Amino acid sequence: MTPGNNGASTPEDDDPFGYLYADGQANGAQPPSGGYGYPNAVNRVRTVGQRQYGQQQTAPYGQMPQQQGAYGQPSAHYAAPETFPGGAPTVQQQAPAGGRGRGPNTKGLLIGAIAVVAAVVIGIGVAMLGGEKDKGDTTDQAGGATPGQSQSAEPSPSASESDASEADLPKIDAKAMRLDGGATLASDIKGAKADGGVYVAGFNQVGAKVTWSVDGIQKDGTYRLYVRYGIPGVDADATLTVNGKPNAQPLNMKNFGNTPKGDWEQGWKTTWANVNLTKGTNTIELSCQQGNKCDAVLDQMYLTK
Repeated sequence: MTPGNNGASTPEDDDPFGYLYADGQANGAQPPSGGYGYPNAVNRVRTVGQRQYGQQQTAPYGQMPQQQGAYGQPSAHYAAPETFPGGAPTVQQQAPAGGRGRGPNTKGLLIGAIAVVAAVVIGIGVAMLGGEKDKGDTTDQAGGATPGQSQSAEPSPSASESDASEADLPKIDAKAMRLDGGATLASDIKGAKADGGVYVAGFNQVGAKVTWSVDGIQKDGTYRLYVRYGIPGVDADATLTVNGKPNAQPLNMKNFGNTPKGDWEQGWKTTWANVNLTKGTNTIELSCQQGNKCDAVLDQMYLTK
């Protein structure tokens, strides 16, 4: 021991940080030796502000601190989860080229829809045209009549057919016909379209006959003869003869619509048959023969092409 320095009297007086102070250094204090985590390992002590642990350097006031990495670069102190064992892999999704996907083909769908609508419209038009033909010519399709055969139908001919027959071809009322075999004129039953409401009665006996001499036929051909008749709610028929030749089938005067039996006023109907005529004058006869059911009255006759 030197005079004036007798050393530390107690362990508490031995300041391990004495080397940090001026009086300690004057007394010869030295930093202790040893490693971190071991006894007397105090050499890790540094002057305040001397050592930093993974921290950014503090910049002087008014200056921006220095960045440890460029923008967008990962930090040196950061490790992504996928770099550790068992970490989830990173999946990157690529955006479609051009910035957007391609939508459904609506143009093709629109063209298909237009085609379907057009087909439906055409079908309706064809059906309407066919319906008009069927309406005016139902018995032709049902019976498949050939020229000279007799057919009948309940509805009267259309207005266009009537106008054409009146303008181009002859027409006759009951009182203009020649009557034979007991046929007479009458007007008791209402509903006759002949002039004055006159019709042919007395036709319900064998031998009764009406004759129409047709003038003005422009050319040979097949025509349609319409006959308007009345019945008391029961079917009737008659023999049709053209230019002396009887038709193979009788003229059908059926109770179309099933009107009440005995009701003459509601029993007015129209029937027709195809007839072969020659240019000039022709003779058409309607008679009650053996085998016919002739309980009917006759109103008018007219021709159409």
